[in-house]
Amino acid sequence: MTDPVITARHLRKSYNAGKPVLDDVSFDIRSGRIVGLMGPNGAGKTTALKALLGLIGFEGELRVLGHDPRTARDQLMQEICFIADVAVLPKWLRVSQALDYVAGVHPKFDRNRAETVLARTDVQLRARIGELSKGMTTQLHLALIMAIDARILVLDEPTLGLDLLYRRTFYDTLLNDYFDHQRTILVTTHQVEEVEHLLTDVLFIDRGRIVLDAAVEDLSSRYVQLITSAAQASAARTLGPIDEREVFGRIAMTFENRSASELAAFGETRTPSLADLFVAKMQGARR
Repeated sequence: MTDPVITARHLRKSYNAGKPVLDDVSFDIRSGRIVGLMGPNGAGKTTALKALLGLIGFEGELRVLGHDPRTARDQLMQEICFIADVAVLPKWLRVSQALDYVAGVHPKFDRNRAETVLARTDVQLRARIGELSKGMTTQLHLALIMAIDARILVLDEPTLGLDLLYRRTFYDTLLNDYFDHQRTILVTTHQVEEVEHLLTDVLFIDRGRIVLDAAVEDLSSRYVQLITSAAQASAARTLGPIDEREVFGRIAMTFENRSASELAAFGETRTPSLADLFVAKMQGARR
């Protein structure tokens, strides 16, 4: 097993002496993984990313590629790329000038690779940023980061506001043309269903606390979803579901550390989707 490229221990962050946005958060992220950091609005996702990128102060211990982001941000930024959910490039800038700028400030930028990626899109080098659609702007951001030989890529809601075609193209390009099992990708998103097929690990966060930290391949052995009738629901509840909801007149229950054979007598069992598990863990944590 590879050593962690990100190690967080007991992270805490509060704003204006209020309730902690990060509350005793600990986790490891290893090299060559695609990790989904997921949680509802206000859960602490963006604050955690800002801490990793050295953009805010915090309490606790954090090491990213061996560096403390609070004291070694310049070194760290040579090895990390970041795409936010909002455009940060000036609207008056031309696409070619954006390539010029990144080439001038980042020693690991490959301009030829960026132009090759853009050639597969409708983004023109002479176009101004302000003339691009949101989808095209996202394609430009992706071309810029794909041309940088970075060890970690951080994506904060990278496809927010894009239509289905742009979202699908974005993730297909990321998986097929960028990820090489040496780089590490950390992504936050509300569109759980669209990233489920590419994640290797998940971190669910709610109200500043990690409620699930697991490899995707281990989820099927830890969680079972039971679809049962109202008549059998009471008996099934004695086995302690972490969540339940009504679906078309039947009851869907999610269990942790229960086998399908234990539950089969009460109805149909299956492995919950990542979206179903996300809902179950969020609602279960709040109860």
